[in-house]
Amino acid sequence: MNDKELIAQIQGGNTNAFRFLVNQHRKLVWHMVLRMVRHHEDAEDICQEVFIRVFKSMAKYRGDSKLSTWIAAIAYNTCLDHLRKKGKAFVMHTDTLPESPTGSTSPSTPWEELQRGEVKTIVHGIIENLPLHYRTVITLFYLEEFSIQEIESITAMQEGTIKNYLHRGRKLIQEAVVTNFPEMARIAQPTNDNKLA
Repeated sequence: MNDKELIAQIQGGNTNAFRFLVNQHRKLVWHMVLRMVRHHEDAEDICQEVFIRVFKSMAKYRGDSKLSTWIAAIAYNTCLDHLRKKGKAFVMHTDTLPESPTGSTSPSTPWEELQRGEVKTIVHGIIENLPLHYRTVITLFYLEEFSIQEIESITAMQEGTIKNYLHRGRKLIQEAVVTNFPEMARIAQPTNDNKLA
């Protein structure tokens, strides 16, 4: 079933089709919302609000973009509404970056760290402490694998702005890794061809 068929089923009153849509896009919405608001309880409520808005807006979906892009845009705007109400829409977060792991009986090589998934955890921790728009764009591009054009549709940002956030965000991540985990710097550095999966 393609996107248009799924929407037609939902618009026709098929509740199972809407459950299918929620299950299909739940992970995307949760990742976006949690990355933006950084609070589990708020994120749970916002995810419910996102899918309520999706359901209410079904008649507006014309198929001009992928369904996932359309839902991501609703999630993005729902988060912005929440953050504006809280007065946090454009807060520059400066939380302490995660500290280097301690207590190890012997030093690990970068490859061993990567094998244990610690580089991934470290990089994700750094992303969480980037300013809102940086971590949002990096999440959409690297983690959810949306294209620049799709991110434009989701966020209404200009292409140049998105590319600037990606470039600056990669630099901030690299600087944080070099400062806090110099032995992992080469492994953890994101590039255009290296998704932070």
